[in-house]
Amino acid sequence: MDKEKLIKKDDFTSEETWRIFRIMGEFVDGFEVLSKVGKAVSIFGSARLTPTDKYYKLAEETAYLLAKAGYAVITGGGPGIMEAGNSGAKRAGGHSIGLNIQIPTEQKANEYIDTLLDFRYFFVRKVMFVKYAKAFVIFPGGYGTLDELFESLNLIQTQRIDNFPVVLVGSDYWQGLISWIKDTVLARYCISPSDLNIFKIVDKSEDVVRIIKKFYANSKK
Repeated sequence: MDKEKLIKKDDFTSEETWRIFRIMGEFVDGFEVLSKVGKAVSIFGSARLTPTDKYYKLAEETAYLLAKAGYAVITGGGPGIMEAGNSGAKRAGGHSIGLNIQIPTEQKANEYIDTLLDFRYFFVRKVMFVKYAKAFVIFPGGYGTLDELFESLNLIQTQRIDNFPVVLVGSDYWQGLISWIKDTVLARYCISPSDLNIFKIVDKSEDVVRIIKKFYANSKK
């Protein structure tokens, strides 16, 4: 596919009226498909991590356990951690979902997806991740992963969505960020101490599942 046809440089400065219909179409397709999924967990992480990386293997095992616990697994549909999540869910016989995004590098959907949706607009895709997830599980990743992490924290903090588990996997990867949040952001009173309770950090797949199960057992949701 021609990259210029896929995403034009002036995408947000022309054809505004017709763009509204494209956006509406993406929302309708997403709502129709994902509303039938049932309880699900969204898994995020870098597209660049290979199957030999410890976090790829950990993501695959986590998705496997989540699927065995009755959760569908939603990922961004691409390679790396996303592939690992879909692979683990499929291996467990669970529902493996990919929300692929059209970008200039043409992210190719991985082979382990049962239900695939393609999105042109990041913000529509992000709504789907949040709306149909009972939890976010965040593995090491780059700007896209951080974007999903902080949006979920902000939505919960501002009570725009109901509280749900946000689990960071990999203390060695996340510790520097968390230290900065505590030592700088909290110290400057830019967040409240209670805001640190919105997320948990773990290193084992079993702990991810335990946190999610405990949350819903206590909340009766």
